[in-house]
Amino acid sequence: MIVPGKTWSLTALREAPPGLYLDGLNLGEILLPGAQIPAGTKPGDSVEVFVHHDSEDRLVATVKKPLAQLNQVAGLEVVGVRPGIGAFLNWGLDKDLLLPLREQTRSLRTGEWVVAIVLLDKVSGRLVASCRLHRHIHLSFPEYTEGQAVSLVIAEETDLGFKAVVDHAHWGLLYRTELSTDLVPGDEIEGYIRSVRDDGKIDLRLDPAGYQRVAPLAQEILTALTAAGGTLPFDDKSTPEAIRDKFATSKKAFKQALGVLLRKGRIHFVEGGFALGKK
Repeated sequence: MIVPGKTWSLTALREAPPGLYLDGLNLGEILLPGAQIPAGTKPGDSVEVFVHHDSEDRLVATVKKPLAQLNQVAGLEVVGVRPGIGAFLNWGLDKDLLLPLREQTRSLRTGEWVVAIVLLDKVSGRLVASCRLHRHIHLSFPEYTEGQAVSLVIAEETDLGFKAVVDHAHWGLLYRTELSTDLVPGDEIEGYIRSVRDDGKIDLRLDPAGYQRVAPLAQEILTALTAAGGTLPFDDKSTPEAIRDKFATSKKAFKQALGVLLRKGRIHFVEGGFALGKK
């Protein structure tokens, strides 16, 4: 069963002036706009696409990758606010993601960052965001083993350290006394399970090769950016090979380091790359 908010491999059915219509199975035909069609794609081919709603609330497909998919948590930038309706978040697609007023935990302003989960609204059937994470995660007992590698999204700072969302599904805690570097809400890092308590609470630790590897990489990127005059021609379309040749690291680690620099206001994206400082 195909649902909006996820990436699917769909079969191309027919070409039309607007683009390529894909077989959305239970959702019917879904348009992949012409500008999004991979070169050489023809009816009968499978295309990996993300399904969402366009500005007119019609289901459409895109080959672009959002910063978060359905039931995933991410740090997202507020790019607009409409009184009485909510805020709009940049999640990497042409149409921004609505964070309804009822799903906010505080008043927001353009330029701020929030940690939110992507949901399918039960009434409208549209994709929305929510900052009320406690309603949507940690709904089952966590089944982890000590030392297990997990993905983390830093959610908020507390007196003890930093609360993190584990694998988009559970709450965990990184203790401040065990951290050797600063964290920022919205950071996406790798961590390890230290223990799962009887009450389901999770204690975490950082992989020495995880976030602590990202921090020096972020500094290396800043140094290269300065040496290049303030701009570098790397973005989501850059190949893993090009990134490895320049920075001797994986594309995943490179994107994590860029995310850290972006949230700290050290860089901003420009056409075909990124530059020093905020916009």
